[in-house]
Amino acid sequence: EAHAMQEKISAQYVNEIQMAKAQRDYELKKASYDIEVNTKKAESEMAYQLQVAKTKQRIEEEKMQVQVVERSQQIMLQEQEITRKEKELEAKVKKPAEAERYRLEKLAEAQRAQLIMEAEAEAESIRIKGDAEAFAVEAKGRAEAEQMAKKAEAFQQYKEGAMVDMLLEQLPLMAEEISRPLAQAQKITMISSGGAEVGVAKLTGEVLDIMTRLPAAVEKLTGVNISQ
Repeated sequence: EAHAMQEKISAQYVNEIQMAKAQRDYELKKASYDIEVNTKKAESEMAYQLQVAKTKQRIEEEKMQVQVVERSQQIMLQEQEITRKEKELEAKVKKPAEAERYRLEKLAEAQRAQLIMEAEAEAESIRIKGDAEAFAVEAKGRAEAEQMAKKAEAFQQYKEGAMVDMLLEQLPLMAEEISRPLAQAQKITMISSGGAEVGVAKLTGEVLDIMTRLPAAVEKLTGVNISQ
């Protein structure tokens, strides 16, 4: 009976040991499974994160590529705009400015040529005028010399008659010179000395008296009687 009890207790211990061993094996297997599951989960999570990172990187690279393309397009558009503005500037400013400069140069050349032509024409005119004046002076001198020679010759031939002719020719000038002071006088005061005539009548009479005395004066100076 004691032996049976001992076997029973031993069987119970063995059973408990087997149960503990089974529990331990279960726990070990469970822990190993959990580790494996967690490892797989971590790997999956890491793979997911890596994939997400790769996706983000690819998206960023694509964005950068798009920005590069956009920037290249902007640069190209800016270059096209610069080229367009340069052509517009050349069409609106440079070419008109060059045309205006060319026009002004041609105008200046034409004005210079005109001034040269005018100066040459004026010089030629002065030369011709000088030649003409010199010729006129020379001709006048020759004419006066011939006239003086003829007058001298006439004086030699006719003497008294020529002198009379000369005096008669000069009488109007002499009369003009005698009456010039009276013509320039603004006021004449006539003083009567008891004679019959006064005023304008007396003045006229005195002028005529001077003119009638002129032949006698000429005859006295030259010996020529111009009243005959």
